[in-house]
Amino acid sequence: MINITLPDGSSRQYEKGTTAHQIALSISEGLARNVLAAEVNGEIWDSSRPIESDASVKLLTWNDPAGKATFWHSSAHIMAEALETLYPGTKFGIGPAIETGFYYDVDFGDREFSSDDFKAIEEKILELARQKEVFERKAISKADAVAYFNEKGDEYKLDLLEGLEDGKITFYTQGAFTDLCRGPHIPNTGFVKAVKLMNVAGAYWRGDETRKQLTRIYGVTFPKASELTEYLHMIEEAKKRDHRKLGKELELFAFSEKVGMGLPLWLPKGAALRERLVQFLTKAQAKAGYEQVATPHIGHKNLYITSGHYEKYGKDAFQPIKTPQEGEEFFLKPMNCPHHCEIYKVKPRSYKDLPLRFAEFGTVYRYEQSGELHGLTRVRGFTQDDAHLFCRPDQVKEEFKKVIDLVLYVFKSLGFDDYIAQVSLRDPDNKTKYIGSDENWHLAESAIVEAAAEKGLPTVVEYGEAAFYGPKLDFMVKDALGRKWQLGTIQVDYNLPERFELEYTGSDNLKHRPVMIHRAPFGSLERFIAVLIEHCAGNFPLWLSPEQFIILPISEKYEEYAKKVSDELNNSDIRGLIDFRDEKIGRKIRDAEVKKIPYMLIIGEKESAEGKVSVRKHGEGDLGEMNLHEFSELLIKEITV
Repeated sequence: MINITLPDGSSRQYEKGTTAHQIALSISEGLARNVLAAEVNGEIWDSSRPIESDASVKLLTWNDPAGKATFWHSSAHIMAEALETLYPGTKFGIGPAIETGFYYDVDFGDREFSSDDFKAIEEKILELARQKEVFERKAISKADAVAYFNEKGDEYKLDLLEGLEDGKITFYTQGAFTDLCRGPHIPNTGFVKAVKLMNVAGAYWRGDETRKQLTRIYGVTFPKASELTEYLHMIEEAKKRDHRKLGKELELFAFSEKVGMGLPLWLPKGAALRERLVQFLTKAQAKAGYEQVATPHIGHKNLYITSGHYEKYGKDAFQPIKTPQEGEEFFLKPMNCPHHCEIYKVKPRSYKDLPLRFAEFGTVYRYEQSGELHGLTRVRGFTQDDAHLFCRPDQVKEEFKKVIDLVLYVFKSLGFDDYIAQVSLRDPDNKTKYIGSDENWHLAESAIVEAAAEKGLPTVVEYGEAAFYGPKLDFMVKDALGRKWQLGTIQVDYNLPERFELEYTGSDNLKHRPVMIHRAPFGSLERFIAVLIEHCAGNFPLWLSPEQFIILPISEKYEEYAKKVSDELNNSDIRGLIDFRDEKIGRKIRDAEVKKIPYMLIIGEKESAEGKVSVRKHGEGDLGEMNLHEFSELLIKEITV
């Protein structure tokens, strides 16, 4: 017998060789019908694979990320079978699951392929799925694997085999299709009930531009047809909310080839929105004891050698700025933290001075590859709402918890209610990616885990996601469409204080090393605003909206009264403008709706005579007549920040 420990901590005994499917069946038939794979001692296995010794087991369904990944990877194999059936002689590269489905890189030879072929492939995938073919796993020797793909003439699988060790190679077969794969897979093809091929693109084999370009086919599948319908609706809604589209329509930001790729230009309305976010956080930081600092956009090469950024990121930075002085080099600032370390060192510090909290909205520059740039979410120049806290070791956990409070305040104020905190730790199997001692890493990781637990945060742990100088707490936020974004981060760092030889005099009159906490609730203003635009579809909270009202005179006869109304509201710190255009009122209302201006104030003869305005709310319609005091009170109630 073997002992199986389940996620709730309970333990059950089963015969040696029991499968995850049999374990599920012993719990309930309904669960067994939905199990796609299993996590066995931290590894994802086929649900049909025998378990030979004591193990911790988690049964995976469609509701688990690993379950979805298994479902989609299996779907890539079914698509490959469909392609091999429809287009004999097709060769295959890799076919992984991705966050939104799967893809397979395919070599069609001389055959032309386009999205026009999608329908026939989708029909074949569903036909194969209905056959409920089992995914069979088979261990195979390297020699036999090479012989198999030599016979098929598939140079891509042979290339992959070169990097694999004999004794660790497996094939998976479903129906008439066999593939080189380590798995795992769903029990059988019948779980797939709906499919949609989404896109086709080119992809060089192994990402090498000197090698052949393959055809990459993207797809997505679901266990229910209704879920595909919902997904496609979400895709259409996402297109409407795309921050690049809305940013242009709302005149918030632009890009210019002459200025440079990935370098956003903030237009007046966007700059005003951005500045209000800055003021909002500056006010919150002042209450929390932060001090504002400002640092240059460049730094000497030696600064980044000391910090370790040059060693880790030098190849990804913009080329150095060489001066007339021989050997002198500067870099565009990739991080604010080295500059803040130098501010700390300006004068001697005492234990009584700590914690010190330096905050800066600092613009940094990183040379992202052109193919990775995407609107405001991936740029080459961006402004971080950066701060670095310097504290004693006994202050770390309390300061960390205070930063958590600040991050959650930001999220609540901007309508991000669905989030999870990711505890990003060092990869225990590859410590060469990081700087610092094991002791310091243990202290930093323990502080984060304990602080998150004491604040009652919903958390997940991800190994290998730490920054090179320390572990971090990343906030993963879901937007209105259920998409996940990484917004806000807090990092504990024992290493930069070592590298910069930062000190404070303790109560024992000896020198001690402070601990740094890096934090950025927004992350970057650019990325945060992009996510905010898509989350609220451009309908910003009233306190943040570039214009809170627009006055729509029915004709030029009422423009004087419109100016009077505008002046009174502006004097009350309520922002807005007047539409002086010679257009019919219906057109003015439609245009104001498109611009997503929260309130429309319509002025005609009656309103002018009575000193009132007719109020319409964006997306809701008429609210009736009000005097200016009533309208001001309405807005003040809505503005909660």
